[in-house]
Amino acid sequence: MAQTSNESNALAISLFSEILMADQLARSRLSKALPKGMELSHFSVLNHLAHSASERSPAQLARSFHVTRGAMTNTLGKLETAGYVHIRPDWDDARRKMVAISPAGLQARDAALASIAPIISEVVAEIGESRVRAALPILREMRIKLETTG
Repeated sequence: MAQTSNESNALAISLFSEILMADQLARSRLSKALPKGMELSHFSVLNHLAHSASERSPAQLARSFHVTRGAMTNTLGKLETAGYVHIRPDWDDARRKMVAISPAGLQARDAALASIAPIISEVVAEIGESRVRAALPILREMRIKLETTG
């Protein structure tokens, strides 16, 4: 039996309400567990750079995180002041800069990961690994749809 438009809307609203609340609660718990002075945005950028095989421009990072260039510049400035990233001019285009994670940044990222991993692991264990594995493809597909339509 097909759902009515109202039922579909209610389902969509319930889904997004749960996702948004889970996001808010996860961010709150993880932020509290991060090392002193580190924000979730800092960890996210350091983690991204740690997994990246090459330097990235601030514009590339801004696109990856779906934030403005100004917001990314602010985050990178704080990371540079902390000694967690190296920012250098792009030798091919002096108007651009290139960002790489520093050894101190790798250590900070590893310390942050060690502080938040138990929280994430506990949630996964409580929900059950098989259920989390089953949910991942759906969440990934939603993310891809939102990236391509937004």
